[in-house]
Amino acid sequence: MVFFCRMSKEVLQGTLDLMVLRTLESMGPQHGFGLAKRILHVSDGVLDLNQGTLYPALLRLEQRRWIKSRWGVSENNRKAKFYELTARGRKQIAEETESWALTVSLMAKFLSEPETDR
Repeated sequence: MVFFCRMSKEVLQGTLDLMVLRTLESMGPQHGFGLAKRILHVSDGVLDLNQGTLYPALLRLEQRRWIKSRWGVSENNRKAKFYELTARGRKQIAEETESWALTVSLMAKFLSEPETDR
């Protein structure tokens, strides 16, 4: 069973960078459409990113030098911009992964059944 929910814009902005970085780390260089398709697949259809969400994130990541881009030809024989991870991006993945692990652990405490006072 797949659970569909609407994610708030703030949550998406806080997580999209890491999703893109991890996707590039696992799949290698990708064009924007390929990234969006992979994120849709991994999220079981919950995150169907549009161009207005994905491309500003890619530009931001490129400005931070976490990814770099180059023009190439897609599998459909069309000109496309391909994005790939940089050394800075790999370092950022490690930092953000650690931060998210702490956040998930903390939130699990708040979302678990409340303990009864004795």
